[in-house]
Amino acid sequence: MSLRINDVVPNFTTDSTAGTIRFHDWIGDSYAILFSHPKDFTPVCTTEFGVVARLASEFAKRNTKVMGVSVDSVEEHQKWKKDIASFAGVPADFPIIDDTSLQVAKLYDMLPGDAYLPDGRTPAHSATVRTVFIIGPDKKLRLSISYPMTVGRNFAEILRALDAIQITEGVPLATPANWEPGQDVIVGLALNDEQAKVKYGELDIKLPYLRYAKLPKK
Repeated sequence: MSLRINDVVPNFTTDSTAGTIRFHDWIGDSYAILFSHPKDFTPVCTTEFGVVARLASEFAKRNTKVMGVSVDSVEEHQKWKKDIASFAGVPADFPIIDDTSLQVAKLYDMLPGDAYLPDGRTPAHSATVRTVFIIGPDKKLRLSISYPMTVGRNFAEILRALDAIQITEGVPLATPANWEPGQDVIVGLALNDEQAKVKYGELDIKLPYLRYAKLPKK
């Protein structure tokens, strides 16, 4: 069964470039981003890992840990990290896990459970292993996006989505289409107009059910 929003994500234990990782323990009280790749030493994936390496401080500001998944060994990952650092100009200090067994790819429904990948497999054999998961401190799935082989991920959008998830967590707020951090947000229908004004100040009422408010200060 595929993972759905608010499902508790599967736990797993595996080797990584940072040693043995027990996934739920590793998340701890943080948010987490798990992003997967079909193979090491591939061009699009190298650019993506490079971008994530450069964004380390942005993820840290958001109390978010990042983990890469690739269906190769830790030994191969360590070699690949040298290429990533060369491309990015900074080291890729986040863990990359060994998923040669496809344990995580199957647990997270990135491949059919009975997928057969031959020895000497190419990226085409594991092409569907290109997914992003944003996970909350409660270990529940907040967002997932899958990409085809030819489309590099936009990590500015992933950061934007992470910001939106965090500011609407547990409160009657939502973000409109094309929302950017700092812009007005939508007040949920759980509050009537007066309740919304008390909680969030003056409203910009576009429609009876579409009411904007200033982004609350943290």
